[in-house]
Amino acid sequence: MTLILGLESSCDETAAALVDSDRRILAHRVAGQEADHAPYGGVVPEIAARAHVDRLAPIVAGVLADAGVTLADIDAVAATAGPGLIGGVMVGLVTGKALAHAANKPLIAVNHLEGHALSPRLADPALEFPYLLLLVSGGHCQLLLVKGVGDYRRLATTIDDAAGEAFDKTAKLLGLGYPGGPAVERVARNGNPHAVPLPRPLVGSAEPHFSFAGLKSAVARASASGIHSVPDLAASFQQAVVDCLLDRSRIALAACPEARAFVVAGGVAANGAIRDALTDLAAHFGKPFVAPPLWLCTDNGAMIAWAGAERFAAGLTDDLGVAARPRWPLDPEAEAVRGAGVKA
Repeated sequence: MTLILGLESSCDETAAALVDSDRRILAHRVAGQEADHAPYGGVVPEIAARAHVDRLAPIVAGVLADAGVTLADIDAVAATAGPGLIGGVMVGLVTGKALAHAANKPLIAVNHLEGHALSPRLADPALEFPYLLLLVSGGHCQLLLVKGVGDYRRLATTIDDAAGEAFDKTAKLLGLGYPGGPAVERVARNGNPHAVPLPRPLVGSAEPHFSFAGLKSAVARASASGIHSVPDLAASFQQAVVDCLLDRSRIALAACPEARAFVVAGGVAANGAIRDALTDLAAHFGKPFVAPPLWLCTDNGAMIAWAGAERFAAGLTDDLGVAARPRWPLDPEAEAVRGAGVKA
C-alpha cells in the first residue's frame, strides 16, 4: 500500500489530501476563495495566487495532523503542474517540490485534467478502462476516451467558452453572484426551462465539438429585453446547456462502443439537472453512468493525490526541474479545431 500527498492550487481552491492506494482518503482540506473574488464576479488570478501562498502550508500541516502522519510516512508528493492560472499552479508545484526534496520522496507532476479524469475511479473501484468521459468544468469542456493512465483520446472540445465559464458569466449577467454554477442552478429551480427561446450552438451538426459563447450572448440580449424573469432566464439557460451536452455526448457514445461506462467529472458535473439528463443518456446506450460525489467534482486535493497514486503505480514520477504549465492538453496528438486555442 502506498500513501500519496496531493496538492491542488490551479484556480481558486487551495487544497491538500492524503490518499492511499486502497482508495482510502485519510484526510483532506479545501480552502475556497469565494469571498475574495465575489466583488469581481469571477476569479482574479493575482488574488488567487496570493491566497494560495497564505493558505497552502497551513492546509498541508493540517492534513498531516488530521491523518496522524508525517512527511516521512508518505511515499510520494503529487502536485498539480497545470493547466490553470500560472501563478497558482506555481505556488502548488513549488510547494510540492520543496516537500518532496525535504523528505527525499518522489515528486509526481499531475495534469489537473487527469485529476478530474481519474477521480471517478477513486470513488468507484469497479470502474475499469476504457470509459468515455465528459469533462465539464470552469475552464474546459471535453469528451475523452480514457484508455488508461496517461492514455487519452480527445473526441471533442469547446471552440470558445467552456460550460462552467458560461454558467459564471450568466450568473454575473443576472446578478446572481459568484460562484455562478450553484447560483444559476438554485434560481433555475423556480423557473420555466422553456420560457426563453435560446440557441443550442452546434446541436444537430456533424461537428463533434462544443460552443457556448453564442448562448451566453443570447442570455445577455434576453436579459436586456426586460421581458423575462430571472428564474426563467436561469432555467432556460441551464436547459440549453443540458441539451448541448446531451447532443454532443450522444455522438461520442455512438463512436465509442468499446467504452465500458459513461463518466462525468469536473465542477459542472455537480449540477443536478445535468447529472439526471446524462444518467438517462447512458441508460439509452446501455452503459453504466458513473459520477464522483459532489464534493469530488469541484477542485480538491484528493483527486490530485489519487492521480498521483495511479501514476506512481505505473512507475511515472518526475524530477524537481519539471515546469509549471498554463496549458497542458491530455491528448497532445488531438487535431486542432477552429477557435480552440487555450481550451484544447
